[in-house]
Amino acid sequence: MSNADSALFRPVRVGSCEIPNRFVRSATHEFMAEDDGTPTGRQAELYRRLAEGDVGLIVTGHAYVNPAGKASPRQTGIYDDRFIKPLSRLAGAVRGTPAKIFAQIAHAGRQTKPRLCGCTPVAPSEVFDPSSKIRPREMSAADIRETVGDFTRAAVRAKKAGFDGVQVHAAHGYLLSAFISPHTNRRTDEWGGPVENRARILVEIVRGIRAECGRGFPLFIKLNSTDFLPTGLRLDEAVEIARMLETEGLDAVEVSGGMAESGRGSVWVGLRAEDEEGYFVDNAARFKAALKIPVAGLGGNRTLAVMEKTVREGRADMVSLSRPLIRDPFLVRKFRLGEAAKSECISCNKCFNPRGISCGDLKTR
Repeated sequence: MSNADSALFRPVRVGSCEIPNRFVRSATHEFMAEDDGTPTGRQAELYRRLAEGDVGLIVTGHAYVNPAGKASPRQTGIYDDRFIKPLSRLAGAVRGTPAKIFAQIAHAGRQTKPRLCGCTPVAPSEVFDPSSKIRPREMSAADIRETVGDFTRAAVRAKKAGFDGVQVHAAHGYLLSAFISPHTNRRTDEWGGPVENRARILVEIVRGIRAECGRGFPLFIKLNSTDFLPTGLRLDEAVEIARMLETEGLDAVEVSGGMAESGRGSVWVGLRAEDEEGYFVDNAARFKAALKIPVAGLGGNRTLAVMEKTVREGRADMVSLSRPLIRDPFLVRKFRLGEAAKSECISCNKCFNPRGISCGDLKTR
């Protein structure tokens, strides 16, 4: 039986952009770019298949806005105008389908290695990272201003390349996430201390993108709701930050959590009972109650009925998936046609393959 009448298959607006359904392909590093960051045909083919599989909103893997912010091998670059043309091939891969595609822009901060970024990793404060054994360099005020410009220019490139919108990555312990966390931001100047100062870099980035790209270019953010650290970001602070950004013109927020140092990221290993799926949805519901803009909830979403309940009960406007769509890029279409009620993904995390993401469980069968 078709599920086309489900709340999950009703359109939703993100700023000026109408998303045809409530399914978001959450940004996932693909390990598919060239070594210098140039996007490839493999990525374009991946996005084309997701669009054909009825994913409403595709968010690309994180693209680094400055070479110092490169997080991983074979990561997409967006720090120079020479990337606009190859990026346009990614955006063009979904044209002719109802799907929309946003570019995620990011900076790794202290969660990188000197061999990847070619420098001493930077951060709001010189806080040692026990997971990477990195002691970063504290950024100067001039460095911070330049980083605001890096994100703004990256958004301009995304718009020129034909993306429908952009998502700013402020989660998972990367640079912007490190600024909003009191654990990693111990500054005493205008960029640290109270929550409004820790969020200042995000406010400035939103203002910069709005000034350069206009109010009609959709602006999404992936935001940590918790760091899973006793001295880290609190949920009430994260909601307050989202409200600040909504005032500045933010169009939607995707709620996530965790960082490398806490040993607990956003892609938890192992399947959970249905009542434990969407492990960040409770936090997303707090955002939803405080905001007027759409909110996306994520965290081990696997079962159609669970995701439908999330949207129907108003706990989130959209549901985000990553690993299930690596296993089967046509999963959303199968949901719509009544051909599947649950993803076959077992959350083994074998899909994060340095040679290119692919379902490791299928390969072992």
